[in-house]
Amino acid sequence: MTESLVSGEQRTIGSFEVGPLGFGCWRFTKDDVPASQAIIEAALDQGMNLIDNADVYGLDWGGTGFGDNEVILGKVLAAAPELRDRMVLATKGGIVPPTPYNSSPEYLVEACDNSLRRLQAETIDLYQIHRPDMYAHPEQVAATLTSLRDAGKIREVGVSNHTAAQTDALQRYLDFPIATDQPEYSMTHLNPMRDGTFDRCMQERVTPLAWSPLAGGSLATGEGVNADLLGIMDELADREGVSRGTIAVAFVLAHPSKPVALLGTQKIERLAELAQATTVTLTRDDLYRIIPASEGVPLP
Repeated sequence: MTESLVSGEQRTIGSFEVGPLGFGCWRFTKDDVPASQAIIEAALDQGMNLIDNADVYGLDWGGTGFGDNEVILGKVLAAAPELRDRMVLATKGGIVPPTPYNSSPEYLVEACDNSLRRLQAETIDLYQIHRPDMYAHPEQVAATLTSLRDAGKIREVGVSNHTAAQTDALQRYLDFPIATDQPEYSMTHLNPMRDGTFDRCMQERVTPLAWSPLAGGSLATGEGVNADLLGIMDELADREGVSRGTIAVAFVLAHPSKPVALLGTQKIERLAELAQATTVTLTRDDLYRIIPASEGVPLP
């Protein structure tokens, strides 16, 4: 029997269990509470119980301003409070246009408080530093995160878009483990496999959260993707009876660090389509065909 390396198992984020697929709120910009609630419910029904937001979401993808996507999710939770118990609520702070980054104690405390208010939540299950502030000492950042955790405002801590060394530096000053590391990762963005991010995750038992697993949608449409990679994707999609995008998500789920693939589609039918990724068979041979086709050079 052919062994599939795609993992549909639950992932661990500190004290929480989450599905292998999560729902990302970057494009969650429609201020229509019933429609937005329907999307969240569809994601939860598909086992996507990690709902990943950020305070900066709302500045693009049709949003109207900083914090707006948290506001929309907060309205959904106010209208349907029973959904809160079905999700692991995650958000991020630390990007302050046009500064652009601020992880000072004063700012992070204010940012967390504002996120709680916008989300209409008593606590945030996973709070992540969105991008590293190179002018904030990790000891200071760690002290702030610890104080927020001790106050019950957040439960678990993670990082996003950090190097492995930056994550190590922050962990050095924390008395509890960093639970997540959120890098960009897809068939066309393999950096976490090469730069030590996934190696550190496996070493420290940190769960990666892969943003843009469809490379902004290009791996579904084929736009801008090289012909060799598209040919392999289409061959695998035909063999597995799924869409090209579903193959792209399955690729993310095949890494042994067991990433959570964050999906940003706002179409309920697309959530159901991409959820089939957990049933796809990708072998080691399949995966080692994809990597050189993506990078354009043979493996050594």
